[in-house]
Amino acid sequence: MKKILSILMALALIVTCFAACGQQTQNDDADKQNANAIPAIAKEDIKVGVIHIGDPADGAGYSYAHDLGIQDMQKNIGLTDAQIVRKNNVDDKDATAIRNAMEDCISQGCNIIFATSFGYMDTAKALAEEHPDVLFSHGTGFESNGKNFNNYFGRIYQARYLAGIAAGLKTKANKIGYVSAYGTEMAETCSGINAFALGVQSVNPEAKVYVKTLNSWFDPANESAYAEALINMGCDVISQHCDTANPQKAAEKAGVFGCGYNSDMTKDAPKAHLTATVWHWGVYYTAAVQAAIDGKWVEFGNYYKGAKEGLVDVSPLSENCVAGTQEKIDAVKALYKEGTWDVFSGVKLSFNGNEIVKTDAALKDNAGNEIVPAGGASVEDSVITGTMNYFVEGVELV
Repeated sequence: MKKILSILMALALIVTCFAACGQQTQNDDADKQNANAIPAIAKEDIKVGVIHIGDPADGAGYSYAHDLGIQDMQKNIGLTDAQIVRKNNVDDKDATAIRNAMEDCISQGCNIIFATSFGYMDTAKALAEEHPDVLFSHGTGFESNGKNFNNYFGRIYQARYLAGIAAGLKTKANKIGYVSAYGTEMAETCSGINAFALGVQSVNPEAKVYVKTLNSWFDPANESAYAEALINMGCDVISQHCDTANPQKAAEKAGVFGCGYNSDMTKDAPKAHLTATVWHWGVYYTAAVQAAIDGKWVEFGNYYKGAKEGLVDVSPLSENCVAGTQEKIDAVKALYKEGTWDVFSGVKLSFNGNEIVKTDAALKDNAGNEIVPAGGASVEDSVITGTMNYFVEGVELV
């Protein structure tokens, strides 16, 4: 009996210990969450700063698209014009200019700052530590601190695949040019180029994509010059991952066609433009500001959404597109929304008329190395956003 009582007492001690330890863990987690908590900001007290690499007044391109998103957020949330502070033409390679722009926003009372360009990341990170009561949200980057500094981006590669369908159907030369900010050194640009090429190949397996890189996110003069160089190579469709509509204007001037980026560029080159890979940044900006109002900024965290959520898409097709383009694009969009297929998998799409045909086929880089085996699931998001430093088959750097 004494042995039994001893065993029962020991078991009781163990149970008590586990309960206490579990409670302590919960308390520690709660303390950590409380330490990182950001108080809710009343809607009337919200003031938003936006740092742009260009000028939204240009009416097209990267900064214009972000500003449309800010306007959507302002309307959705119900903020006044006085609650928005814009800093335009802030060079993302000039750390002093970036800091000055952000600090001026803070001095004007901004409690949320959206830093839209990749090069703003380090300054946003540093200022977040210096100003723990201000929320910093950085676009296209990868840094965050789990408190007042997050990052946001999206599955823009999904929309690039759709634009590739329009380009692949339109080309007669089977040579498509692509003016890109960067090449394989940046996963963001590389994944976009690859997705576009795979979209081209879904409707035109013979076509190839030729890439010229700017080594800059914003270089209007060379955006035109590089498009012209690709056209002189014989490319009859010009796509882009750069900020202005200049490649589309060059395409129109040369009598060829193009797919823009960031915003619908049909008005900039009506005789050339097919469609554009576009962002609906208002989806993010509305969600982010609402999270701040609700006191849920920390839980909101980093953001990476896509076509399913309406963050990325292609602009309305112009009359320059080939018949059947819309139906094929819509069929792929349906797969995105169902979540039954994604671009960088071992399942290749083709079409029988406007009906999708799925075929198990290995995804390979342009050196013949297998990336995903036939039938394999899509690569991880971390590859798409961080380590996709290769071109797929059918892509050539020139």
